[in-house]
Amino acid sequence: MFVFVCARCDAELTVPLSQVSLPVHARQTYGNGAQLPVLMESGTFAVDPDPWGGPWRMWDEIDPGEAEARGIYAPVHALSDSRSGAIVIAPGDVRGTRLIPERCGGACCGLSGADGPNMACEACDLPVATRVDDCSLWQAVRLSSDAVRRVPVDGVHAAPLSWAELTEKGESTPPFEPIATWGGRFGSSHYWSWSPRWEAAAGQALAHLLVASAGQSVTVPDGLTADMFQRALDTLLPAGPPTRRAVLAGPGEPSPDADVDILLVPVHPQTGETWSPADRAASAYPVPLPLGVWLWLVSPQPYLPVPASGGMPHDVLRDDPLPPRPHYLFRVDRGTFEHTLVRLPAVRSPWMRTVLQKLSQDRPAGIF
Repeated sequence: MFVFVCARCDAELTVPLSQVSLPVHARQTYGNGAQLPVLMESGTFAVDPDPWGGPWRMWDEIDPGEAEARGIYAPVHALSDSRSGAIVIAPGDVRGTRLIPERCGGACCGLSGADGPNMACEACDLPVATRVDDCSLWQAVRLSSDAVRRVPVDGVHAAPLSWAELTEKGESTPPFEPIATWGGRFGSSHYWSWSPRWEAAAGQALAHLLVASAGQSVTVPDGLTADMFQRALDTLLPAGPPTRRAVLAGPGEPSPDADVDILLVPVHPQTGETWSPADRAASAYPVPLPLGVWLWLVSPQPYLPVPASGGMPHDVLRDDPLPPRPHYLFRVDRGTFEHTLVRLPAVRSPWMRTVLQKLSQDRPAGIF
């Protein structure tokens, strides 16, 4: 575990924290006026490998060689010119800081971080972090990598959980959840929606599925997996054979068939490691999914469209009536998708030109 201290005066700025992988939805902007919860679990931190926030440079101001050196292989609207390596934590884990009022403007319902670091060290006034809690953004504090340093905390450093321990815990992410709003649709303070976490997870995975397709059509398993991906794949890829087949694979699941081309596999939430089978050749393309989403896909919990007949068992608790399903088809988070796709070298392949042309449409077939 570590605490983060001010780089100027060594004042402690956080509680003890354990490092985990940055969530896929860390950069997601969701809906309009939605109140998203805290991004990071309390007691954890993650390092963002990419720059975040201003200043910005437009694509035509960037040399292609510089973009490729930064891991960008396709045009984007603009690139952040800030420092990379920000430490992302939960707002409640911050200590010894104060807000900088003159850097808290330009937002809608909270702090967006558009004015740069908006939190200073109480002891020496060095700007050390940016708090983000505006509507449609995940709440977080981003410690500036050049303004803080990490200090190990004495004591036992727990090893990351094994795959077996993670799957035994079974902390899956439901595909539907209530989204809190100001004012609200239909006169309420929330509405039921596909989970923003699922939409972001689909954005990252869809980018990898397109690369894994090699320009051929792709099929995924029926059910929720098809709800997430099949419509987008059918829209962006050519129809008809040859077809590449994707299946769910991971710890505790049966070994995939030898003719499978693509594996939908979990990512370790602590280390960021993508699961890979020990008894299979590395020919199948691994497509990463957050562990919680993957767990629900391989072991979906039943959703009853109508109440069950008869009385409820004595030891069963549930909402009554059951939570409603969303009134629209699943949509992929476009921001997460584009952020992932332009960082995959295969985006430069000739067959990707057709895909990029379809993506240049505003909302092709409503998949985003």
